[in-house]
Amino acid sequence: MVHANRTVGAEFGGAGLDGGAAGMRGQWARHALLPLRLFLGATFLYAGIDKLTDPAFLSASGAGSLGETLRQVHDAAAFPQLIDLAQHNPVLFGYAIAAGELAVGLGTLVGLLGRLAAFGGALISLMLWLTVSWATTPYYYGNDLAYLMAWVPLVLAGAPRFSLDSALSNRRKRHGAQLYG
Repeated sequence: MVHANRTVGAEFGGAGLDGGAAGMRGQWARHALLPLRLFLGATFLYAGIDKLTDPAFLSASGAGSLGETLRQVHDAAAFPQLIDLAQHNPVLFGYAIAAGELAVGLGTLVGLLGRLAAFGGALISLMLWLTVSWATTPYYYGNDLAYLMAWVPLVLAGAPRFSLDSALSNRRKRHGAQLYG
C-alpha cells in the first residue's frame, strides 16, 4: 500500500495528485497542452473568419480566389483528385473549409469534443498539405505539415484541462451517469 501512495501521480513527473511541494512540475505537465490548444484553436477560428469575410477568397475566379488557388496548385498536388473535387464548386468548398475551421477552432478553444475537434483540425491540415503546400521545398517551409503534427497530441489527449469536456465529465462523475439533473 505504501508503494501505491508514493507512485500516485508519477505519470506527471513524480507529482502527487494533492499538488504538494513536489507537485509544481506535475502542475506544469498537466497544463502542457493548453498553449498548443489555445494557439491552434485561435488560429483556426481566425482562419475561418478570415475566409468568410474575404470576398475574393469566396469567388470561383480572380486574384486571391479559392478557384484560382486550386488551378495554380493542381499539377503540383500529391492528390490532384482532391483538387478536382473542389473545382466542381469552389465557392461551396470555400464555405465548407471556413465552416470546418470555425468548428475546429471553437471546439478546440472551449474544449468541447476536444479529440473530435483536433481530429478535424488534423484532417484539414492533412488535406491542405497534400494539395496546396505539397510542392513546397524544402518541406519544412510549408506550414500545413507542422500544423498536422501539432494536432496529433490533441487528438491523443483531448482537452483534459479548462474545457467543457472536463466540466461535463466532472458533472457526470458527481451525478452518476445522469448528464442533467
